[in-house]
Amino acid sequence: MDKVVSTAAGAVADVPDGATLAVGGFGLSGVPNVTIQALYERGVRGLGVVSNNCGAMESGLAVLLAAGRIARVTGSYIGANKEFARQYLGGELEVELIPQGTLAERLRAGGAGIPAFYTPAGVGTQVADGGLPLRYDGDGGVALASPPKEVRDFDGIPYVLERGIRTDFALVRAARGDRHGNLVFNRSARNFNPLAAMAGRVTIAEVEELVEPGAIDPDAVHLPGVFVQRVVALTPEQAGAKLIERRTVSAPAAPAAPGTVRR
Repeated sequence: MDKVVSTAAGAVADVPDGATLAVGGFGLSGVPNVTIQALYERGVRGLGVVSNNCGAMESGLAVLLAAGRIARVTGSYIGANKEFARQYLGGELEVELIPQGTLAERLRAGGAGIPAFYTPAGVGTQVADGGLPLRYDGDGGVALASPPKEVRDFDGIPYVLERGIRTDFALVRAARGDRHGNLVFNRSARNFNPLAAMAGRVTIAEVEELVEPGAIDPDAVHLPGVFVQRVVALTPEQAGAKLIERRTVSAPAAPAAPGTVRR
């Protein structure tokens, strides 16, 4: 039952070239940077990644992306990642863009053993009808497009069939975890982490604080240890290394002139 692995390198030692990975995180929040870095240092390539986005500010999955280690991305957001956009439009990367809620449910369904489900999201668009560019040819043309999906009416409303997602491995980050793999996530860092963990056949969790079994109240567990196979305890330095993507705090207002009334 003790699932602790002493190092991140040891935890990812059997991830082969061409493996598929479900990776938690949203922007820079809750991203398993330590295990991603360990994969980079191993030199693994040809990876198929399922994640909301593909890293930001040269961190997270952006490390693997910039090194040319990722062959395919299933996600819902490119955002301001210029390298992601360059590789996609240049024909270097296959990308399946899907609605964000559909991505979340495909991960959850796969982890719950549900092979497929119907959803109204995407009906009447290229998500259902096909034709979304999966790969460009590098000259502005589409080399590979998405196929059409099954659409079926329920009570007079059309729904599109979406497949559940299962991956070879999953990488997630949690605030606390015990030796049995039970995890607790901190606020917004919860994001896609539980869903990615469910989808992986072998899930590797890096935890900021490792505790003994029983230290986490069962009612406080966000993800049961049955979904986690390996736990890596981070050092205080690794746990505290958290970037901020955009600082939005306003500058202090200038002092008011004497006798001025602020409204």
